[in-house]
Amino acid sequence: MLVLITYDVSTEDAAGRKRLRQIAKQCVNYGQRVQNSVFECLLDAAQCRLLQSKLCSIIDTEQDSLRFYYLGNKYDTKIEHFGAGKSYQPEGPLII
Repeated sequence: MLVLITYDVSTEDAAGRKRLRQIAKQCVNYGQRVQNSVFECLLDAAQCRLLQSKLCSIIDTEQDSLRFYYLGNKYDTKIEHFGAGKSYQPEGPLII
């Protein structure tokens, strides 16, 4: 299923900046960054729970926010992109 992950981390101190880097690093391991604090991830249920657990262990629940949007398996009809930036196909070939 396609999961959209968004986060807002307080970066007023060094600890917040460290949390921000750690969250981004975990998300990069599972998906594609589509905006600064937004990732699209193709995950199965187990991967999703694991990633949620990892991210929840990093954030400060008093200062930070983490959101998961479940777009499911038929996500291609639920996404529209306008403006700058190339769109990508999560299930398409990845060229490195």
